[in-house]
Amino acid sequence: MAFPKLVKIRQTFSRPLVDDIPGAVLEELEGLKLIKQLVGKRIGITVGSRGIQNIVTILQHVAQYIKQHGGEPFLLAAMGSHGGGTEVGQKEVLDSLGLTSEAIGAKVITCAESEIIGHTREGIPTFIVKSALCLDGILVVNRVKTHTSFKGKVESGLVKKLVVGLGGPQGAQQFHGFGSEELPRLLIEIGEVILEKLPILGGLAIIENAYEETALIKGVTKAEFIREESQLLLYSKSLMPSLPIDDIDVLIIGEMGKNFSGTGIDTNIIGRTRIQGVSEPLRPAVKRIVVLDLSEESHGNATGIGLADFVTQRLVDKMDRQATYLNCLTSTFVIRAAIPLYYEDDQKLMEAVQYSLSSIPPEKLRIVVIPNTLYLTECLVSEVVAEELSSRDGITIAGEAAALEFDPKNRLLLKIH
Repeated sequence: MAFPKLVKIRQTFSRPLVDDIPGAVLEELEGLKLIKQLVGKRIGITVGSRGIQNIVTILQHVAQYIKQHGGEPFLLAAMGSHGGGTEVGQKEVLDSLGLTSEAIGAKVITCAESEIIGHTREGIPTFIVKSALCLDGILVVNRVKTHTSFKGKVESGLVKKLVVGLGGPQGAQQFHGFGSEELPRLLIEIGEVILEKLPILGGLAIIENAYEETALIKGVTKAEFIREESQLLLYSKSLMPSLPIDDIDVLIIGEMGKNFSGTGIDTNIIGRTRIQGVSEPLRPAVKRIVVLDLSEESHGNATGIGLADFVTQRLVDKMDRQATYLNCLTSTFVIRAAIPLYYEDDQKLMEAVQYSLSSIPPEKLRIVVIPNTLYLTECLVSEVVAEELSSRDGITIAGEAAALEFDPKNRLLLKIH
């Protein structure tokens, strides 16, 4: 079969940037006025989220600040069911992120057992890992961004780090078990219980731009925790990248993985959620999604593989079924663990994709190729799409049309970063 030629394009997005990470951390911590709450105290710093840029530098200076003011910092694993829901698995993930005692200057605490510390107004129990109950204070550090499964006043960020992260495997399982329609409300209600019961000192919110650079570091007070995070979420959404077009026949993704999105493939980017009973987004509209590989940073967790239509044999071979199944069982979105059509040979895979769209002439296929759903500044598009984008603001045509290329093992070569 004849494959359409592809053209490299570059997208330009808004790019606010924090130039001085240590200075920003110090300024925001000073603004929280924590000094009297640190002296002689054991202070936990929440950790565990993947893919946060500059997180090692940020945590180093948070730990240093606590020490300078007479406190003892601890890296408090707040990971829900991630890491296989075990202490050993949590430590392995933290090590892979560079979040070690030696690197940060704070002891690491992992824990997979939870206790009930209170109940919501409706009587829903609030779970917290036992390790958090042994601390004098907790500083919540996390990136604030839109969630991949629900939309609300707060989504993926500081409050979720409390409810799901510090909830441990039990808290995460309970929370996700209520279904996506209930999650926005329950995130706030369970979060309010935790804010009342635990010695939360405040939060340090991290926002990233479309280039996955640190755009803002902001201190959040305990008194205004939810309100301030909701404002930061709106700002984060305004910086999100997107695909260059909404109407796509074939979307080829070089890699999926937990370091790119909690769902492996960001549902906000591809326009698919695959949640039973929930309508799919109208845009973008993608007919076929192809994923070529699983990132090493995912440690075999292929959560989100079921969002694709076609994948490769090598992706399937890298899949750790236990870790993937636990993640999807906990979230309750089990279809996201389903294995799509897969092929050992990338050329045969692409032929199958094209065959499934045989009603569309090859030269008319609207194809977009991206490295993953996190980095969208550089893409490949088919010629028909490139022609459409050639006069659009924020789009630069960065190369001549070239045919799809395969290496000696018939693996598709993607000449994008």
